[in-house]
Amino acid sequence: MLVQKYKDMLSGRSVIRQLAEFAAARGREIGYEKVFDYSLGNPSVPVPQDFTNEMVKMLTSQDSVELHGYSPNLGITSVREAIAASLEKRFGLPYRKEHIFMASGAAGALAHAFRLVTEPGDEILTFAPFFPEYHPYVDLTGAVLKVVPPDTENFQINFEAFEEMLTEKVMAVLINTPNNPSGVVYSAETLRKMADILNQKSIQYGHEIYLISDEPYREIVFEGVDAPCVSQFYDNTIMCYSFSKSLSLPGERIGYVAVNPACKDAEIMVNMCVQISRGIGHNCPPSIIQLAVSKVLDRTSDLKVYETNMNILYEELMDLGFTCVKPGGTFYIFPKALEEDAKVFCEKALKYDLVLVPGDTFGAPGFFRMAYCIDTEKVKRSLPALRKFVQETYR
Repeated sequence: MLVQKYKDMLSGRSVIRQLAEFAAARGREIGYEKVFDYSLGNPSVPVPQDFTNEMVKMLTSQDSVELHGYSPNLGITSVREAIAASLEKRFGLPYRKEHIFMASGAAGALAHAFRLVTEPGDEILTFAPFFPEYHPYVDLTGAVLKVVPPDTENFQINFEAFEEMLTEKVMAVLINTPNNPSGVVYSAETLRKMADILNQKSIQYGHEIYLISDEPYREIVFEGVDAPCVSQFYDNTIMCYSFSKSLSLPGERIGYVAVNPACKDAEIMVNMCVQISRGIGHNCPPSIIQLAVSKVLDRTSDLKVYETNMNILYEELMDLGFTCVKPGGTFYIFPKALEEDAKVFCEKALKYDLVLVPGDTFGAPGFFRMAYCIDTEKVKRSLPALRKFVQETYR
């Protein structure tokens, strides 16, 4: 007999993926260059040449058994050492290899983090707007994801609602900064206030409340924006990182868990990740990719295009009368729709071959997301379609 909960999920497919499929199908009809597809957050810039050079060098000079064999359960030791050294240098925290667990991207890292600190029935809080896949990520562990409603003025934290929802059942708080979908970066003031509340509530409830920091966009931060290291503010922080966006490697599925060295039982937690892997099948990410990323930890792809695209879209949206918090990073922008129902707004936009994602799925009805990780030339070509859509539909 098939498991009913997974059958039920078939009727709740990702809206983002559905729109991406629509865009692909429409592209086959009229040519994809004519479809202004802002649906999917797939990096659009090449990997750094240094990464490619390292891959070629390894493939042509190193033993194939080493390159393609299983890595140790925790990840390759030299890779974990390199990541720890990089984190210590950048953020001033005494990371060592004992605090690092290699994972299959940020999703794999989160899968371990949730299971480290929750039992079935425990609660995890996150903040809207949020990445919608957090629901299956958390709910299928047996824990329960609760969503704090957004502060739509600036998409920082709605602290009044947060404190009200931070009950004794909450074992972890999940944040994502820079944020998908808003592009907002949490300020030092926001992080400091959140940490103070978590420390107070941990004492009040007599148990640790862990902060799980989902950081795939950490390196995509725009000029003049301060992006503080979350782990510097709260001892019980579990960092979940991916190289998917910084190095444009989403298909390679590589990232890590980094437990704050100041966290109670940090080294035990990292070793527990190995046991979690035995149950969820996230064992041993690719050895060759682990080795390659460890050689380019201080590099990124050329990420400037994302800020260029953001500025083009932000200026156009403002000129057209939209309300929008200006992104501080990522490759997303999250304006308020021009009518109350963002789903209807996005459906109307499809008639102009503009593929936009309604904010309902992100926990922020009335807003919509544009993933501008596309060629700048195409962003510019989309502006007449956007202007025509607004003028014909809302003027």
